[in-house]
Amino acid sequence: MNNAFTLDELVALERRGWDSLCQSRGGDFYGALMTADAVMVLVNGMTLDRETIRASLDDAPPWESYEITEPRLLPIADGASALVYRARAERTGDDKPFEALMSSVYADVGGQPRLVLYQQTTVTH
Repeated sequence: MNNAFTLDELVALERRGWDSLCQSRGGDFYGALMTADAVMVLVNGMTLDRETIRASLDDAPPWESYEITEPRLLPIADGASALVYRARAERTGDDKPFEALMSSVYADVGGQPRLVLYQQTTVTH
């Protein structure tokens, strides 16, 4: 199986995504990164398509800080991989940090990683 992208490349891409969310630019960033039919499945039960993400994420309250730990790269098929990791993020005014397991599925589209599916699972203690 041909893994198009390395663990380091996809973690760096995820960090750029989180950075965009910290700067209230997530709509622009993910609108460009996602394939036309991509979806995000969020912990609150919502499933959002690319156009909804593009239209709404820039207006979301920014994250103040985030941490990515335990990243793993899982090959799916030639030119497609999943990045799985744990994330912890904080927003000013929130009672407790957001903590979840993340799965991002990327496909090689013209030599560039494009996000096909993003899914969050809440970590409970």
